[in-house]
Amino acid sequence: MACWKVAPALATGNAVLLKPASLTPLTALALGQLAMEAGVPAGILQVLPGRGGEIGDYLVSHRLVNKITLTGETTTGAHIVKLAADDIKRVSLELGGKSPNIIFADADVDAAAKAAPMAVFANTGQDCCARSRVLVEKSVYDQFLKAFVEATKSIKIGDPLSDSTQVGPMVSARQRENVEKYINLAKKEGGRILCGDNRPQEPGYYLAPTVVDGLDSSARVCQEEIFGPVACVIPFESEQEAIELANDTKYGLSGSLWTTNLERALRVARAVRTGVLSVNTNSSVYVEAPFGGFKRSGFGRDLGMEAMQLYTEVKNVFISVKDGH
Repeated sequence: MACWKVAPALATGNAVLLKPASLTPLTALALGQLAMEAGVPAGILQVLPGRGGEIGDYLVSHRLVNKITLTGETTTGAHIVKLAADDIKRVSLELGGKSPNIIFADADVDAAAKAAPMAVFANTGQDCCARSRVLVEKSVYDQFLKAFVEATKSIKIGDPLSDSTQVGPMVSARQRENVEKYINLAKKEGGRILCGDNRPQEPGYYLAPTVVDGLDSSARVCQEEIFGPVACVIPFESEQEAIELANDTKYGLSGSLWTTNLERALRVARAVRTGVLSVNTNSSVYVEAPFGGFKRSGFGRDLGMEAMQLYTEVKNVFISVKDGH
């Protein structure tokens, strides 16, 4: 994901200082090494690991930094906007999400149910565009829920270096504990835990993919970004209610909808306030297509030609040719 920022910034002639997330610096350091081997001039791409609260704040506030772009949580994004405000620095943000996966009764329900688990639990749910709010039309709710839970239980959990593994460990003990607090909160709010809610016996910070239903959309676990393997399933009765539930969140990053009715697909796609929406698939990231969010999911677009605009400024030069000069 660092390449989403670094590539267009370099392509448009900028020098880049990349500060990776505190817990995941290794691939960013490898990227810097590869750039040197590829012939990128010294100093044009620098990688500086460290704590965001120290290094990050310093860089964002530094007078020589003209542009800041972040992929991270919404709270961090808001903090960066405040730090950058005094100097009117250019900022683009790709932040959190609580994306919907909308399944209508006229869809291929079984196909949607089989695809839904990895739309939430890939990368152990640590994905800003995870479809963690699963909205299902009531007439097919039981059918979908049964197939979804069965598909979730069949996910292969294990060593991330094994080709057969689908879900590995979480990034840290602290993150796992935070997710478990949300699962306990779901129980207190009256939710049913249909599967998961346990730590597989593997060396690492593992947490089994967890499916919750029986909660209203206003429940905290249905509203707040958990950033872990937890999916909330919520029924709806009409197309309008599906749209209202999909929009009933402060986020607007990604999402999916499943239907065989093209007119409905277009209506709902227009009405759902999210930056990326896929129909009859959960794939939403393509190098050639813009990616970014509405509302508190940020502003600006990574990927596609739109990304180039984030690292350039429009300049108008007018030359007078009066009197032959």
